[in-house]
Amino acid sequence: MKRNSRLSLALHTLSHMAGGPDRLRTSSDIADHAGTNPVVVRRVLGKLRKAGLLISEKGHAGGWRLARQPQDITLADVYLALDERMVATQEKSEAPACSVEHALHKRVSSVLEEIEENLVQRLGETSIAEVRGA
Repeated sequence: MKRNSRLSLALHTLSHMAGGPDRLRTSSDIADHAGTNPVVVRRVLGKLRKAGLLISEKGHAGGWRLARQPQDITLADVYLALDERMVATQEKSEAPACSVEHALHKRVSSVLEEIEENLVQRLGETSIAEVRGA
């Protein structure tokens, strides 16, 4: 599942956190385990905090922990928190001059939007606790 590394990192981290929902984990520990940089971890986890999935505590003894029980966090919650979409929004100023390109973009965007709706629905059927096997 390395196609989207932010989603992979988020799901992997939350799945580990589900094993000890109240335990604090530092960005450095998470980064070491995930093989990435703590700055990357903080950016991803910051989005999850903003979405109400994580709590962060500052200070020497601080870190990250789940804001909800693992069974109350779905894969869709994580996907939507990262604000990544299959369909890129197109600015009105970027409207294609070519009618074929316009029609193609409109049709493909419609299909991808439908696929994404189905994706979010399916992701919503699985919780972090289920991924963890808890």
